Amino acid sequence: MKKTLRILFLVMVLVFLYLPILILVVYSFTTATQIGAIRGFSLHNYVTLFTTPELRDMITGTIALAFGSAVIATILGTTGAIGAFYSSRRVSAAINTVNQVPVVNADVVTGFSICILLVVVLQISKDSFVPLVAGHVTLCAPFVYLSVLPRIKQMDPSIYEAALDLGATPFKALMQIVIPQIVPGILSGFALAVTLSLDDYFIATYTKPATFDTISTYVVNATKGSQTTIKTALWALSTVIFVIVVLIVLGMNLRALREDRATKRVHV
Repeated sequence: MKKTLRILFLVMVLVFLYLPILILVVYSFTTATQIGAIRGFSLHNYVTLFTTPELRDMITGTIALAFGSAVIATILGTTGAIGAFYSSRRVSAAINTVNQVPVVNADVVTGFSICILLVVVLQISKDSFVPLVAGHVTLCAPFVYLSVLPRIKQMDPSIYEAALDLGATPFKALMQIVIPQIVPGILSGFALAVTLSLDDYFIATYTKPATFDTISTYVVNATKGSQTTIKTALWALSTVIFVIVVLIVLGMNLRALREDRATKRVHV
């Protein structure tokens, strides 16, 4: 009875999480103009998505922003994690505490604060991408730090010290000893940073140029408008994003499974 209840509860949770997405996927392949009445099969939404210049520019701009911000955030987060690990206890505790603030802080506060600091105080034009990139880096870097730090703690610090004793410079020991051991944490942090940037709405709203839209800001503005073709094309966009995320997660899980099997074979 308990096993049946556990399975039932799990099924209910999965249905609650994925049924709305699956409904959206189904409607993206129809000619329906609103949710509620399924009509004939069609790829019109996908054709509109990839042939409309406005949508293409919005998607490519969002991806470029996400990857560019993620690269900067990964460098800063990884550097901060390494610095915190090799610092004294007090300095490390201070860095950890400071890193927690952007994590728990509301995105709307972060976006509004960055807008005031860069645009109002430092007089940086909001038509530039500096405030937007700075906001996304501020959002993502702490999560990269949290992804990399556990990997560093699992590392044997004596290997780095042995490299220094054998004549390696600190930079060479860092690049050849430390970085290779924490690559999984760096990649996880980078992937998380890309996801956070793609998903952000509030920071982008306060810091983006007036002529630029991310996927999140564009979707919100489109749902307020009356362009039915654009709205239904966004169903297709949601489906594409969902499929890509599923493929990435499956790929990461398969890779982790292969690594576990390889590790077990080595130990055997």
